[in-house]
Amino acid sequence: MIEDYHFGSMTIGGRSYQADIKIIDGRVVNDWWRQQAHVLGVLDVDDILAAAPEILIVGMGQPGMMRVAETLQVTLAARGIELAEEPTAKAVQSFNKLYLEGKRVAAAFHLTC
Repeated sequence: MIEDYHFGSMTIGGRSYQADIKIIDGRVVNDWWRQQAHVLGVLDVDDILAAAPEILIVGMGQPGMMRVAETLQVTLAARGIELAEEPTAKAVQSFNKLYLEGKRVAAAFHLTC
């Protein structure tokens, strides 16, 4: 569960993170950055693809500036992984809800813009 999010910071399990993170099978991957700044591509989430979650939640930043590359959208669809793209505050709520429902959910969160 994500305990708190505000611009530039997220708290999970009592630990605060100040850089973009991924959550895969309950494990936090911190200090994560994409190959193309505000574009999320296939290689940026190869570890998430390997875990094969039911749903990938993408927190696109507070104002939602990050976007998911079309190649990743196609790859997720081909693997039967649902994609939810939302501003990070909303994505945190979606992640927590799905997690509590017992879904196999992974996430990629951009914590700032």
